[in-house]
Amino acid sequence: MYPRNCVSRQLVSLRKLFLDGERGVRWLSAARVAIAARALSRQNQGSLAMDQRPSISNPSSPVPIVRRGISLSPISLGSLSASNDRFFVPSPMPSPPSSPPTPNSPSGLIQATKDALCRAVSKRDTKTSVLAIDEDMRDMCYYYSKLGTDERSEFLVYMATAFSTNHSVVEQLIQQKPQLGMDKGELDAQRLQWENKLRQAIQPPHHWIFSQISRLSGGVKFLVDMRQDLLATMHSKASEPFHTAVMKTLDFTLRELLSLWFTVGLLNVQRITWESPCNMLQKVSEYEAVHPVRNWTDLKRRVGLYRRCFIFTHSCMPKEPLVLLHIFLTSEISRSMAKIIQSSRTSSFDEASENSMKQECEDPSSINTAVFYSITSTQKGLQGIELGNYLIKRVVYELKAEFPQMTQFSSLSPIPGFVKWLTSTMARAQRGELSVFTDEELSRLSLELEVESSSSVYDHLKKLFTTNGWVDDEALTDALEMPLMRLCAHYLYSEKRRGNALDSVANFHLKNGAVMWRINWLADRSPRGLANSCGIMVNYRYFLEECEKNSRSYLENSHITASDTVTFLAQSAALIMKTSTVATTSPTQRNSTPPIITITPESKM
Repeated sequence: MYPRNCVSRQLVSLRKLFLDGERGVRWLSAARVAIAARALSRQNQGSLAMDQRPSISNPSSPVPIVRRGISLSPISLGSLSASNDRFFVPSPMPSPPSSPPTPNSPSGLIQATKDALCRAVSKRDTKTSVLAIDEDMRDMCYYYSKLGTDERSEFLVYMATAFSTNHSVVEQLIQQKPQLGMDKGELDAQRLQWENKLRQAIQPPHHWIFSQISRLSGGVKFLVDMRQDLLATMHSKASEPFHTAVMKTLDFTLRELLSLWFTVGLLNVQRITWESPCNMLQKVSEYEAVHPVRNWTDLKRRVGLYRRCFIFTHSCMPKEPLVLLHIFLTSEISRSMAKIIQSSRTSSFDEASENSMKQECEDPSSINTAVFYSITSTQKGLQGIELGNYLIKRVVYELKAEFPQMTQFSSLSPIPGFVKWLTSTMARAQRGELSVFTDEELSRLSLELEVESSSSVYDHLKKLFTTNGWVDDEALTDALEMPLMRLCAHYLYSEKRRGNALDSVANFHLKNGAVMWRINWLADRSPRGLANSCGIMVNYRYFLEECEKNSRSYLENSHITASDTVTFLAQSAALIMKTSTVATTSPTQRNSTPPIITITPESKM
C-alpha cells in the first residue's frame, strides 16, 4: 500500500516549488490528481492481493441512503485515470439534460401517490398545520417523480376527475340566486355574497393543489414538468371525449397559474458569455434546437465576438434558461447561415489564433445590424405562454443602449413546415387539382430528372426532397430555384389557419409586428434545413416605429405586412395555381409564363 505520509510530502514539496505563478498553480492541480490516482491504484492493488475475489461485493459496504428524492451514495473514484501525457479527458457534449426523461417501466407507486394527495386534500380548510400539508405534498411529488409514463397518465386522469368541480353544489347555488323584491342595497350585497360563493364552488380543487405545490422548494419547476406530462397525456387520449374534456380543464387551470407566475415582470434577462457558469453554458448548448451546437468551440464562437446570447430566467428556476436568443452583429441583413455558424470573424480557434483573439475586440463602427438567427423555448411545459416576443423586445433595447448607431433589426428564420406542405401540394397537382409549375418549368425539370411525364416529375421530386443529394446538382438547383421560391412565398404569405399564418415561425414574428422582408434560397444547407424547407430561410425585419401598427393589423385583420418582392412571388404563385386545371385543359393550351403583376407598395420598406 502506498504510504500516505509519502504522498503528503510530495504535495508539500510541489506546493513550495510552484506556489509562485499561475502556471505553477495549474501544474500543481494536475499533479495532485495524478498522485491521488496513483495512491488509489496502489491501494486497490493491495486490497486485491489480500482478497482474490474481486467479483464478490463486500457485504459491509455502505448502502445508498434515499430521502425525499436525494440519493446519498458513496463517492466512486473508479473513473479517475491519469497518464504521463494527459491527466484527464473532458466529457463530450451534449450531456444529459437537467430534467431526466420519464421512466417507461411501472414503479408500483401509483397508489402511494394517490394516497399522499388525498391526505393533503383532506386537511384543506381544517386546523391542520400548513407544514403537515406541505409534508404530504412533498411525498406526492416524490412518488410522482418515480412513476412510469403510463402511471403518470393514470394519475393525471385521476387528478382531473377526482378533484374537479362539484357540479351538484354549483347547481344548488344557481337555484339560490337572490331574486328581486327587496331593497336595492340589500339585493346588491346578497348578489355579491352569492357570486363569491359561486366563484369558490366553480373553482376546482386541483387549483388549490397546484397552488400548494408551488409553495414547495422546486415546486414551480415540478409543475412545469407536470404540464409537459399533461400535454402528452392529452395527445394520447385525444380519441376519448370525456377524458379529453376533463384534461383540458386541468390544463387550463395549470396554464393560467403558470401564466401568472411567469409574467414578464418576474423574469430576468441575462447575457451569456464564455465567462458565464459552466452549467449554464452547458444548458445553452443542450437546449439549442434551431441550429444545434456541435462542440465547445462552436459554443465559444456563439457567445464570443460579434455574437450575443440572451436568456430569460425566473427566480423560482434561477439555473434554468426559459428562452434562448442568439444574435449575430454585422453591417447588413444576413442571407445565409454560412457566415453566422460555419465561419467567424475570428477565423479558427487554434492555439495561435486564440492567443491573438484574447487581445481582439469588437469594432462598434462596423455594427449597425442585429440578426436574430435562433430563438428557442426550452420548457415544453410552458407551451402556449408567450415569452419569446418579450425577450426580443427587451433585447432590442439592450442592443440600442450598447450600440446607439444600430438601425436594422432582423431575423433569419427557418421554415419548418414548408417541405411537408410542398409534398402534399405536389400530390394534389399530380392528381390534376391545381398547377404548381409552368409548362416551361415542367419541361426543364423533366429534362434534368430524365423523365418523360409530369407525373414522374412529381414522383421524383418527392423522393429527392427526402434526401440532401439534390443540392449538389447545380443544374437541378438552378431549375428548382424560381418555382420553389414562388411556392415558399405562397406558403408563408397566403396559407393561413384560423386567420393566422400557417407557418408557426411566421405567425410568431408577425404577431410581434415584424415585416416579411426577404426569402433566401439555400440559406441553410444543413440536413435539418434541407429536410424542413429545402434550405430556404426568410428574413423578418423589425421596424421599431411600425411594430405596434403591424401587430394590430395582423391580429385584428389577419393582414400580413410584406415587402414588394415577397408579395410579387406570392401573387405569382396564386395566379399559376388558379389557371385552368390539368384535368380539363391540356398542357399545350395553358400559358407557360405567369401574367405580369403590378404592385403598388402601401408602406415604405
